[in-house]
Amino acid sequence: MKRREFITLIGGAAAAAWPVAARAQQAERIRRIGVLVNTAANNSVGQARIGAFQKRLHQLGWIEGHNVRIEYRWTGGNADDASKYAAELVALTPDVILASATSTVVALQRATRTVPIVFTIVADPVGAGFVDSLARPGGNVTGFMTFEFGIGGKWLALLKEVAPGTTRAAVLRDPTISSGLGLFGAIQTAAPSFAVEVNAVNMRDAGEIERAVAAFARAPNGGLIATAGAAAEVHRDLVISLAAHHKLPAVYYARSFVAAGGLASYGPDFDDQHQRAAEYVDRILKGEKPADLPVQAPTKYELIVNLKTAKALGLEVPPTLLARADEVIE
Repeated sequence: MKRREFITLIGGAAAAAWPVAARAQQAERIRRIGVLVNTAANNSVGQARIGAFQKRLHQLGWIEGHNVRIEYRWTGGNADDASKYAAELVALTPDVILASATSTVVALQRATRTVPIVFTIVADPVGAGFVDSLARPGGNVTGFMTFEFGIGGKWLALLKEVAPGTTRAAVLRDPTISSGLGLFGAIQTAAPSFAVEVNAVNMRDAGEIERAVAAFARAPNGGLIATAGAAAEVHRDLVISLAAHHKLPAVYYARSFVAAGGLASYGPDFDDQHQRAAEYVDRILKGEKPADLPVQAPTKYELIVNLKTAKALGLEVPPTLLARADEVIE
């Protein structure tokens, strides 16, 4: 073979191979995911939820340090930290951000209207202005809602079932988010059918919660309902201890409260919700748009009862309730 022909052949082969190599290099481009969580970094519940998210991402082929880098920020329920960390994450120009809870979405929407956001643990995404509608979000935000407001009536029904003598209920709510007002409204609407008088207790800080619950507990036949929100997560242990101290039967929206000593809960499986959020993140990383991904409702709900707490309160849990429970803690 002549030298000129040889050089031409090698050059042609290299040119043919180059697009393949370029495509391989492009396929291995490190993608960046931001994660903004409303709990503290050392919160075991928050860690478990993010662990479920990480596990599902791994199953979908996203390996941290190989083809994806994940940046985490934990707000501890502090609004100022949420704003600061939202700005930090947006400045890193991530491909997509996971926002766990309403307060983190609020902070992120102030920082960006273009970076894709997938949320979890949001009760009222339309009312909060995050999306145009559940079916067609329309902007840069989509995700997984916690429940319809009607679940408030089910919490009240559960409280009456586990503590039939209850005639008064203190509803702990976060007054800074639309779901705090909406859930209280739903419970208030259902209250007459259960012959229960309801009172709102705002959860702005620990002192406010302590004073309000102590004042409420001075009259007999009372119970508590803790509605979802960053404030409830931050003050979880305080609320549980106040319920125990004042001998108040209490119903919560998440298993974590019952595992920590609360009486009963009914609500979504939040670990499952974070796994499903990983699937949306995967789809966005592969080119889909949040505007085209419908907001989804929970597919798994769980009823949890703590028999040890019931005994301490002098309550006998009905066998029919125990039979329906997904988990009984003894």
